[in-house]
Amino acid sequence: MFSKLYPDIYVRSLQDVPLHELKEQNIKAFILDLDNTITEWNSNEITEEVHQWFERIKAEGLKACILSNNGEKRILQVAEALNIPYIHRAQKPRRGGYHRAITHMQVKPEETAVIGDQIFTDILGGNRAGLYTILVVPIASKEFMGTKISRLLETLVLPKIKKRVNFE
Repeated sequence: MFSKLYPDIYVRSLQDVPLHELKEQNIKAFILDLDNTITEWNSNEITEEVHQWFERIKAEGLKACILSNNGEKRILQVAEALNIPYIHRAQKPRRGGYHRAITHMQVKPEETAVIGDQIFTDILGGNRAGLYTILVVPIASKEFMGTKISRLLETLVLPKIKKRVNFE
């Protein structure tokens, strides 16, 4: 059970995702969380570094799709700014949204990595869907109240994750 909470890798930010290594593992697409992964919570502002990261993956022939539990209006602005598809009201950690994203990007599960900042939604959902999972440190501390509660539970798992993936 606990193994479903462990990411394959844990990095500080999108910029630290080892794209070259993932391409060598035949990863062709990314399913990304929105809040505190791409943008700060409840913000549509995208930093220059995040814009550049998305331009880099596109230049390398990789695909991306936002998968969020947020409503469509919230995600649409960011998805349009990045020129990538999105799935809203995904009900993470349920597998359905992940499967819809894979189908939309026309890739196989084994060619897909999930990137997100939450263990109990992004990582658990990605692992349940049989995908490669990447945990990132949240961009900011400002969050939805429900997420703050989830973060308390994450403190029980995070030390084991850090030890398992050699996160310093």
